Amino acid sequence: MAAILTEQAIPATATLASREIPPDAPAPVVNPNPDMEITYTGNTGNDMGISTLGFRSAKYNPSEWHESNYAKFYQSFVDRDNAERVIHESRRTEKETLETTNKTQAEATKKLAESAKNIEFWKYELNREISDVIDETDLLLAQKKRLENALRATEIPLHIATDNLNCRQRRLGVDLVQDDVEISLLKEVEIINNVQDLLKNTINQCEKQIRLNRDAKQNLEMDWSDKKEALEIETKSGSLRNHHTNKQFHDGAAKFEEIQSTPESWAQFTHDNIARAEHERMASIQLRTLVDNVLEDTSRDMREQADQVDVNFTKRITEMEDAKTKLEENLTKVVKQVKDQEKNIGELQQAIRDKEDPLKVAQTRLYNRTYRPGVELCRDPAQYHLVGEVNEINQSIDALKMKLNDAQNSLKDLQDNRMALEKEIAIKKNSIFIDRDKCLTVRNRFPSRTKLQGYQ
Repeated sequence: MAAILTEQAIPATATLASREIPPDAPAPVVNPNPDMEITYTGNTGNDMGISTLGFRSAKYNPSEWHESNYAKFYQSFVDRDNAERVIHESRRTEKETLETTNKTQAEATKKLAESAKNIEFWKYELNREISDVIDETDLLLAQKKRLENALRATEIPLHIATDNLNCRQRRLGVDLVQDDVEISLLKEVEIINNVQDLLKNTINQCEKQIRLNRDAKQNLEMDWSDKKEALEIETKSGSLRNHHTNKQFHDGAAKFEEIQSTPESWAQFTHDNIARAEHERMASIQLRTLVDNVLEDTSRDMREQADQVDVNFTKRITEMEDAKTKLEENLTKVVKQVKDQEKNIGELQQAIRDKEDPLKVAQTRLYNRTYRPGVELCRDPAQYHLVGEVNEINQSIDALKMKLNDAQNSLKDLQDNRMALEKEIAIKKNSIFIDRDKCLTVRNRFPSRTKLQGYQ
């Protein structure tokens, strides 16, 4: 009863939907005996039949009946009014939530499109950098191929220089000298060995840089692959609509994973990959420039030294030809002198033989005069003259013999000198043959600067 009275104290308000007026409260019933219950005092019949014992306590009075009906009416009104209000608010809530959901979904779709656009941007940047790294790696591979070609090309100059040195070891006599040609050949061998070491080191640097380029390319490709897959997921998610059938509930999907990156770290990761690849690409470009300089310098050094060797060879051959020519001139003179000396010896021998008859005549005369008898054996002027003649002829013969001995010694010296000149000329011919016909002929195979730079 207290609840009913409380509800009656709060007048109901009609909803916007029905505009229904709440029921009026019943008119109050005047109780003549307010302190006592209303009782019926009429004749209730005898005590037989229906018992009237306790009748008054089991019945409601009219006021209570009216109040009870009013409570039911009012409660019905309140419930209906509340139901209409709930329906109205539900529809408003449905509309608001629909608008909110659609707005949020449109915003999410927009965010997914922006995310896909960002991914597409970084994917494009990655693809561009991958293409640049591939192109740069191909260029560096071409430079490495040039280095390898240049390294193989140095084997020919080294073989030529070594063969020249070995051939010149077969020079004879005084021609086996450490001349400018040999010094320049030794320097050429040293330059070629230094060039080979430099080319090998540069090839190792290229191989290392190629590995770094490929590692950077692999990182970029892995990132690009992740971006491609993420872009497909973002595109698929962004194109998903409410009427599509490929959707379902995924409990627990709306949460943040601990391993998830932030937008800043996500962008920084790709930026760092691109920056590292760019760094390696710049290092590769610098290395290619270094390779060009190395090939240019090494080919120039070898070619200049080869030209210097050729100049020294030409100069040395000219010197040896001049020496051979002078030796041949001296040999010609010596041969002529030998003939003259042989003729002189013959004349001296003939002169000695020519003195035999006068000596015999003088000695015979003296011998015959020893048979003069007695006093006739006189030391007359004729005797003195004959004795002087014999002595004079003997002295002449001795003088001629001395000259003959000198002439014979001179002839021997001339013959020895002729043999020495002939031997020296043969040595010079051998040296000229080695330098001109052997060494210079082989040096014609010296590679060009183009080949030494690895273009062939």
